[in-house]
Amino acid sequence: RKLAYYKVSNDLCCLCRYLFVTTIMSNQKIKKAGGAEPDEFEASVAQELLNLEMTSTELKASLRDLYITAAKEVDCGAGRKAIIIYVPYKLQKSFQKIQARLVRELEKKFSGKHVIIVAQRNILGKSYARSQKTTGLRPRSRTLTAVQDAILEDIVYPTEITGKRTRCKVDGRRILKVYLDGRDQANVEGRTDTYAAVYGKLTNKQVSFHFSS
Repeated sequence: RKLAYYKVSNDLCCLCRYLFVTTIMSNQKIKKAGGAEPDEFEASVAQELLNLEMTSTELKASLRDLYITAAKEVDCGAGRKAIIIYVPYKLQKSFQKIQARLVRELEKKFSGKHVIIVAQRNILGKSYARSQKTTGLRPRSRTLTAVQDAILEDIVYPTEITGKRTRCKVDGRRILKVYLDGRDQANVEGRTDTYAAVYGKLTNKQVSFHFSS
């Protein structure tokens, strides 16, 4: 009985150590602004990234130095939900190199919910004033329009945007018509409703997607 007791105790200690270590490691996969603690959903996304890093031979090396800054689940209507994952702007190119495979794996883990990866960007208002060490105008890439355009490109990546048109309705509403590369239609046609919903959530703008011939 004593041997059995010690074995159970040892197994529990090993399990506790494993859970402690994996929790610490998963926290390294998400770094929120100001050192804030991730919420439960963000922690689950970070844990899945760690799991992929530890188990996927194709993603292990690429994910080793990557981390996210935030994650949230959004309602896309008709009972559909999507996951938005924010990544540091400086790491976006590294994420994009593995994005197709990473998104596929994460969507398997999260019951087929569409996963969208967006770079974390800051918008600088018109009243922005540079510090005394720098001079010049507000960076164009930090304007509201530029950031919203960049978000749109992130949402549809790796599909290219081939054209845009703004349609004004009688009631004053504006709808942005975005034309995507027709060569990717078979792969992304089932995701365009999600793209439109996510873009609307992030920018409060209506958008419709079409494919160029």
